[in-house]
Amino acid sequence: MNLDKLAFIDAELEASRQAGTYIQIRTIESAQGPTLRINGREVLNFCSNNYLGLANHPRLAEAAAESIRRYGIGPAAVRSISGTMSLHVELERRLARFKGAEAVLAVQSGFVANQAVIPALAGEGDLIISDALNHASIIDGVRLSKAERGVYAHGDLGELEQRLYEAAAKKFRRVLVITDGVFSMDGDIAPLPGIVDLCERFGAILMVDDAHGEGVLGRGGRGIADHFGLQGRVDIEVGTLSKAFGVVGGLVAGKAKLIEFLRQKSRPFLFSSAMTVPDAAASLAAVGLLEESTVLVDRLWENSRYFKSEMQRLGFDTGKSETPITPVMLGEAERAQEFSRKLFELGVFAMAITFPTVPRGAARIRVMISANHERRHLEQGLEAFEQVGREMGVV
Repeated sequence: MNLDKLAFIDAELEASRQAGTYIQIRTIESAQGPTLRINGREVLNFCSNNYLGLANHPRLAEAAAESIRRYGIGPAAVRSISGTMSLHVELERRLARFKGAEAVLAVQSGFVANQAVIPALAGEGDLIISDALNHASIIDGVRLSKAERGVYAHGDLGELEQRLYEAAAKKFRRVLVITDGVFSMDGDIAPLPGIVDLCERFGAILMVDDAHGEGVLGRGGRGIADHFGLQGRVDIEVGTLSKAFGVVGGLVAGKAKLIEFLRQKSRPFLFSSAMTVPDAAASLAAVGLLEESTVLVDRLWENSRYFKSEMQRLGFDTGKSETPITPVMLGEAERAQEFSRKLFELGVFAMAITFPTVPRGAARIRVMISANHERRHLEQGLEAFEQVGREMGVV
């Protein structure tokens, strides 16, 4: 009899190490910025989702500090009891105006936002149809639902149409179609106009997780619906405040009656404490910055286009990205891990992305360009990629 009930963990971890999928977590010793301090050493930051450089913006920091002086730190309750503060209400109002939506619900994180929406909207007698490459938070939200589930091939409008035809024949109570707006590992954009048309034609509810589109796509970062001119035709927009907005939190945007329904039915809203005071205040400051100017969003795209074009000129495969997310495709996990280690030795922090985050054989370095990278940072990164790429025979 094996007395070590956790012996399986040793085997699982060793298997990850042998496969090259074991995650080496590095500790950051500085504020988020174009560079970071790791192990007492300054390195170029090519890993962060801090698209607009707001995670360390003085205006956000001051807003958070002032809110603590006025309101304290924690809400000390769930939103439905005594945890809804005036900051939450104001943040929801401002986000709704920014998004051009009737109403917004602010929750604790983008991951939580999907768990707040999906099980509340779809249950027994319903069908959820999900893009094959949707984020893990969507997959987990779907698993929490008691609805039947279907998957369509990534971005394949023909297969989505077929799934909707099949659903119509079975007469489900309601059908919920879910897609990421920007796919986080490849940087491609969902074919949203076609998806909207299909959902309207078949009477399906459409939900878009725009975590990597908020603050990036659309006028001044208003997101994918704005990018395609589809405001009011996307039933539910889910987003995060932890990427371009530089804070922590999630949002759900849609019609006022939808948001009121979620206040009554969403389990994270009803059973988990609200987002903290400084997070709400800093998020408000971030919305204000984006409302005032498009400078940061414009600079993000300028940096992204330059870096991506130079990487392609050097001979790197950057996949099918249409956004500042720049995947550097390398194939096997061990190769991607080695490439990442060599980059770090040259002062560039760019993590390998391997299975199960991406399919086997599709390992990559995912470079995240930001608005606060200067040209010298981009040149430094390009030089390092070129050197390692030539050493390893990638280019």
